[in-house]
Formats: sequence, C-alpha cells, structure tokens
Amino acid sequence: MTTIPIAGSALPQLLRLASPMLPVGAYAYSQAMEWVVEEGTIADEQSASGWIADLLRFNAGTFEAPIWGRLYCSWRQGDFESASRWNERYLAMRETVEFRAETQQMGGALKAVLDATREIDTTLLDRIEAPAFPTAFSFAAHGLDVPLREGLTGYLWAWAENQVATAMKLIPLGQSSGQRILVKLIALLPEIADDALGMEEDNMSNFAPALAIASSRHETQYTRLFRS
Repeated sequence: MTTIPIAGSALPQLLRLASPMLPVGAYAYSQAMEWVVEEGTIADEQSASGWIADLLRFNAGTFEAPIWGRLYCSWRQGDFESASRWNERYLAMRETVEFRAETQQMGGALKAVLDATREIDTTLLDRIEAPAFPTAFSFAAHGLDVPLREGLTGYLWAWAENQVATAMKLIPLGQSSGQRILVKLIALLPEIADDALGMEEDNMSNFAPALAIASSRHETQYTRLFRS
C-alpha cells in the first residue's frame, strides 16, 4: 500500500479527532468491559490486554475498520447514497441496543462539533438522519484532509486508548500497566489498518459472541460506572 505523507494541518487535525478531549462522550462507555470485569473474565493486566487485543483484531478490525474505510471513500467521491447505505448497514449490524445507542450518540455529538466549528461543509453529513460514529469520524477525517490510512489508524487508536482507560478505572490498573498494554496494541495497528483497507466485503465480520453477551448483560447490570 502506498503511504501518503501526512502534512500541513492534517496531523494536528488527526490528533484532535483521536483525542480524549473530543467532546463526543467516548469516556462514558466501556464497550461492555464493565460487565466482563464484574463477571471475572478480566481481572488483571494480562487478561485486560488479551481481551482488548482480541476485540481490536477480530471485531473492530474486521467490522468497524473496513466499514470506516468504505465510508471514507464514499465521502471522498461525494457518493452520499453509498455512505448512507454503509451507515445503515453498520447500525443494523450492531449487536445490542446499547452498542447502537452508543454509536448514534457519539456520531451525533461529533456532527454537532462540526456544525459548531463550521470548519468544513457538512451538507452531505446533514442528510444522514442518525450518523453512526464511524460515519461522522470518516466524514470529519476526509473533510479535514486527513489521509485514509492515517485516519483509520487514528480511529482505531482512539478506540483502543478508551478501552485501556476503561480497564484502568475498573480493575483497576496502574499507569505503567496501561502503558504496557498500549505498547502492545500500537504494534498491532498498522497491520490491522492495512488488512481492513484491503478486506473483501465477504470477509467482513463482527462475530464476537462473548462481546454481544457482555453488552446485553451490561444493559441490566445492577451497579454501573459507565453508560448503557
């Protein structure tokens, strides 16, 4: 794959989109990890690292990431119909009510940020009634001149970092443990991004039964720190 150097204001814009300070509410969600910790599957650095890495490889990397790439290309081509179809498909494939509500809330929040800053023309995004987070993020990345591969890597990084932050709060883990997990995840990102961008549609999959069960259970968990 040819890599286009990220230049000018694109790098700061990517850092901004991937930052925990982006006001989309990502910090409020645990992606069902809260129930997994209570159930005992995640109890320490090793089990947290394994859980997050597996989801990055076999769920986010094979489902969200290839759809993100297709959305970005749709926006680049000005193809609203294609972007709308992929947005609808992504929402339809979300495993639980919790996951669907999360991505719509975050997508709507990012759209509100773009509307407030008025830095790019949001006409096409405005036509999507309920944009999922990958839809809004890919739109923002393209509109802010962030290259495709780098934008996807930033999206995956933001997901991974939020999961590590969640594990640090719930288990809890120390700062050093969190950094060790992030080092392992960083090593996975280039290959996952490249595989996602080259993935045939028939190979896309979000088959992760344990994640779906955990999210369903989290919706009715007795006590929660994170939003459902």
